[in-house]
Amino acid sequence: MSKPVRVRFAPSPTGPLHIGGVRTALFNYLFAKKNNGVFYLRIEDTDQNRFVPGAENYIFEALEWLGISPSETVGKNEKFGPYRQSERKEIYKKYADQLIQSGWAYYAFDTAETLDAHRKQHEEQGKTFIYNWHNREKLDTSLVIAEEETAKRIANGEDFVIRFKTPVDETLHLTDIIRGDIKFETNLLDDKVLFKSDGMPTYHLANIVDDHLMETSHVIRGEEWLPSLPLHALLYRAFGWEAPEFAHLPLILKPVGNGKLSKRDGDKLGFPVFPLEWKTEEGISSGYRENGFFPEAVVNFLALLGWNDGTDQELFSLEELADKFDLNRVHKAGAKFDPDKNKWFNHQYLQKQSDEELAGSFSSILKERGISVENNKLIKIVSSIKERAHFVNEFWDLADYFFVAPKSYDEKAAKNWKEETPTLMKKVIAVLESIEDFSSMNIETLLKEWMTANEIGMGKVMQPLRLSLVGALKGPHLFDIIEMIGKEETVNRMQNAIDRL
Repeated sequence: MSKPVRVRFAPSPTGPLHIGGVRTALFNYLFAKKNNGVFYLRIEDTDQNRFVPGAENYIFEALEWLGISPSETVGKNEKFGPYRQSERKEIYKKYADQLIQSGWAYYAFDTAETLDAHRKQHEEQGKTFIYNWHNREKLDTSLVIAEEETAKRIANGEDFVIRFKTPVDETLHLTDIIRGDIKFETNLLDDKVLFKSDGMPTYHLANIVDDHLMETSHVIRGEEWLPSLPLHALLYRAFGWEAPEFAHLPLILKPVGNGKLSKRDGDKLGFPVFPLEWKTEEGISSGYRENGFFPEAVVNFLALLGWNDGTDQELFSLEELADKFDLNRVHKAGAKFDPDKNKWFNHQYLQKQSDEELAGSFSSILKERGISVENNKLIKIVSSIKERAHFVNEFWDLADYFFVAPKSYDEKAAKNWKEETPTLMKKVIAVLESIEDFSSMNIETLLKEWMTANEIGMGKVMQPLRLSLVGALKGPHLFDIIEMIGKEETVNRMQNAIDRL
């Protein structure tokens, strides 16, 4: 590569960070790591009307939680600062003026009412109004007004915008790392506004100027920016700057049906589309963190939405992803979001955690319920249930019977409680009370020996015994449960079942 790799994530603080934006940040981060480059973050807040308080902090907190924080950003290694566009206002006017001087842009004084009238007139004729080469010299622009008159109107404080003067009759041949060669006809492009009447640049101008001044080598962004590519390429030409390489990532698609994944899909199907919880007056939108996802699982899942390394491997650490990442292996087609696969990844990462780590997380859940458990016992409990869990917050439902006696009994399972069961359970109580070494293996050995000696079928004892202790026919190895709840509690629960069933 000719110049050092510098890539950026440039979100607008207009609300919570969508999972599609997170994937864009991730791919930029991985590309930078792979190429010993820099991943920086720039806040693009030129549209002050859409600014949402708290959104900027949310972006930083989300990336930090995921482990993909930028190495340069607002308040951190500001080599090309400021990194907030609203603090760079003075920079952009100079470049807009430069385009006017070089003939690549012009002043437009059209009012909103005038443009609206043009649109309506075109609609009545079954046409679409496009502000470009075929009408820009018929409208209220500096292309048809004398230079002195233009200067006078600006000096008098009349509202104006600066528009890009798109070349006529040209076919642009552009290259995208993911999509290959793409052609655009300039006659079909509109003359985009570069500078607004409020003294702020539009996204297009600020984006190009900042990418140049911050020495961006590659622009890796979502597919929705593909229609902006010809304008951006032309802006680089107009300024006489070397353009970065472009790569437009595929969309993340709905799990069901067609189209881009939206918050509505998550609400309808019950999965988060934001990394962290987002609160507004209308309510709370759930986040991956609050839903109990491990950040490593979210990163792993997102990395494989639109990219793979060409093998069947599915589980990657962040370091492995950075080592293997290659933009040439990013797909062109959209990637369907699969909530079940998402949960599968979290299950895999939960199994990777040590029993000690999981016991620590579960301990916090138990404390909220006023339950305190000796750590070694909790580690054993976690070890026995974790294979059936996708999330730590499922542990209570999987293991509540270790801490509290059942208050009710599963009706279907209670059919295993026959007329002779109470008498049989009283005999089992006597056997259990006689056992001194109350370890799982020893209890199992002695109870099975007793059943064999008395010619009692396994099912007649095991199912009613589990029902007595758990309240249902679920849970890990029965004798592990007996050891962990202890002799006294086991006998009490069995007696309770005899009385109630």
